[in-house]
Order: sequence, then structure tokens, then C-alpha cells
Amino acid sequence: MFDREKWGEVLESIGKNKLRAALTGISVFTGIFMLIILLGAGRGLRNGFEYGFRNQSVNTIHVGGGVTSKPWKGLLPNRRVVLENADMAALRLGVRELEHSSGEYAIWRGESVLNFGDRYGNYSIRGIEPDYFYVESQIIEAGRYINEPDQQQGRKVIVIANDAREKLFGDADPLHQWVQVNGIPFEVVGVYRFEQTQGQNQRSKVFIPLSTVQRVFGAEQYIDDFHFTLGNATLDESKRAASRVKSILAARHNFDPTDPQAIWVENSLENYATFSGVFGAISTFIWVMGIGTIIAGIMGVSNIMLIVVQERTREIGVRKALGATPRSVMGQVMMESLVVTAIAGYGGLVLGIASLEAISTWLPGGPMFRNPEVDLGIAIQALVLLIVTGTLAGLMPARRAARIRPIEALRDE
Repeated sequence: MFDREKWGEVLESIGKNKLRAALTGISVFTGIFMLIILLGAGRGLRNGFEYGFRNQSVNTIHVGGGVTSKPWKGLLPNRRVVLENADMAALRLGVRELEHSSGEYAIWRGESVLNFGDRYGNYSIRGIEPDYFYVESQIIEAGRYINEPDQQQGRKVIVIANDAREKLFGDADPLHQWVQVNGIPFEVVGVYRFEQTQGQNQRSKVFIPLSTVQRVFGAEQYIDDFHFTLGNATLDESKRAASRVKSILAARHNFDPTDPQAIWVENSLENYATFSGVFGAISTFIWVMGIGTIIAGIMGVSNIMLIVVQERTREIGVRKALGATPRSVMGQVMMESLVVTAIAGYGGLVLGIASLEAISTWLPGGPMFRNPEVDLGIAIQALVLLIVTGTLAGLMPARRAARIRPIEALRDE
């Protein structure tokens, strides 16, 4: 393996047949390159999917009111189901898997005006409870979040995002400053991190206590949505919890529990499991496609090496007549195959990783595709696959060369 003469012969043979060596390596180069690109693209899709859950607890159920579509116990369809505080209390008591929970109410169902002095901004202002922090997993950069005394006492406090801070306060400290929410003063007690998706003009949410919204803005006892986390509940447990939510609300608002439009229930864990299964299938498909491309490369290399052996039949016969062993002949053919495939495969590996880096740099990250990459473990696996490829590609031609009989080779024209 480390015989300098053998390596010299191998390199000399490759040097004399540059075009043949290039054609031999193209298939391996293409196979490794495509495998790296496909794996990176698959990872980019997964990163985009996981980015969408960056500020949400995966094991969460979201509930909102809707409009009935079925008659029920003499009641006509098209009745609006509006959730209220009593519904939250019933769900907290009746869903045993529930861990953290919060109601939510959007002021005027859209963006509202927020101003500090002569600076204005339009933001989605939401009334929430303290446990909403566990639902969206916000990162507090300054101050604090809405707490239980705020909710119990109906305080006029507000938590804004960093984009609202920059818009309204610039470089000034916003904490304990008073801003106007549609003309009503609120004290800023916290600032959280808002990650805006590139290429989209988004405004952040602004949070105030739910009890304050219901008292000050005339929401009475109503809420738009109810959110709760399930801790370490399994997928089956989360499905049972979602079913229990429908049963409880159906009994309270007199609608058919099987009515799909009376309320909407979104099970984040179920969605996450579904998408994870899809990406698992995509990953398997990518590996099958990549390995299939490499196998095609192996066959191409093997066929070309068979042609090489056929062209060198007379030379191999002379070598064997002079005392070369079958093992020595096999070693030279396999070494030539290994060198060509190793160089071509390494080139494909490097170019594939460089291409992914370029794509990651030039392509803005979004919720569908983000940071295509191949980790070190995948690169090592590709390298091992490369070495195995080089060995297998030369095995059949090497065995054929080893079986050549000197007397027949010397007669070959």
C-alpha cells in the first residue's frame, strides 16, 4: 500500500491518460456533490420549519371560537361561539394535562396606535395573562414580563418589542416611561426580542394584562383565544386533551362536539409530529437519491477501469511473466481507482460545502428555507462513503486483471 514504486506507477498511468482519469472521476464527483447539496437543502427546509417554532412551545394547544355549522338539540346552525373567562376556568379544571395557560384578546382585532410624544407606530396590541410567556417563549431584553399582580390588579402596564422601542424611544431607555395606547396611558415595564423575518414588513405584538383590556377597552369577560401548554405530555395525551377541550366547550355552549367549525383547536405537538414525519421521509428520499447517484458513479468507474484493464492486458501479462503476483496486480488497479475517486470525491465534497455556504450567505433566511448546512458528522459519513466507493469501483477490474494468464496476454494484440 505504501510502496513508492507502486504509487509512482499509478500516478504515471493517470498522468498519461488525463482525459480518461477525468471522465472516470466525473461520476464520483457528481455523486458526492449532489449528495451534499441535497442533504444541505433538506437541512435548510428543516431549519426553516424549526425557525417557525422558535418562539413557541412545541407542546401547546390553541383554542378559539368559531361559528356552528350543524344543528344541535333544536338549535339552528350559524351561531357564533364566543369564549369567556368562565370557559378558561372550566378548561383549567377539566384538562388534567394542562400546565401553563393564558387567555388572549386583541384590541379592535387589528393594529392599534401606540405613541410616545410625537412618535407613533401601529402594533398588534394583545391582552394576555402572565403564563403567555410560556406559550410563546419570549426573550426579555430589559425589564420584566406581565406578572400576576398586574393581572390581579388590572394595572396599566405594557411590554413592547425592540422594534417598538427603536421606533418610539430611539436610544432612550423606555422602562417606566408612559406611552399612549389609543389615547390611554400605559407604563412600559419590559422589552422583549422580536425577530422579524427577512424580506417581510412585520410589526410586533405589544402585551398588556388581559384584565386591563377587559376593563379599560370594554371587552367585558370575553377572550379571543385560549392557549395552554402540556408539559411533557405525549402525542396521544395531547390528542386526548384536545378532544377534552371540544367536549367541555360543546357542553358549555350547546353545540355538536363533532362540529368542525364551532371552535378551532390547534394542536402544535400534532403539527410538529406531522411535519417531522414529512421531513424524515424527505431525508430518507435524499439519502436514497444521493446513494443511488454514487452507486451509478461506482458502476461508471468500474466500467472504465475494466476498459483500462483490457487495454493493458499485454502489459499485465508481461508483469506477471516477470514475477508479479496476482495480489500486486490487483493492488495497482485498485490503487489507481482509489486515487481517482478520492480526488474527484474530495473535490465534490469541498465544492458542495462551498456551494451551501454561498447559498446560505446570499439567500435570505425565511420560514420555509433557512441556513442550508451539512454538519461534521454528515461530512465524515460522506468521506467514508467516498473511500468505500473508490475501493469497490476497482475491485471487479482488479480481480479480472489478476486472472489474466501471461501466455494469453502475450498473444493479445
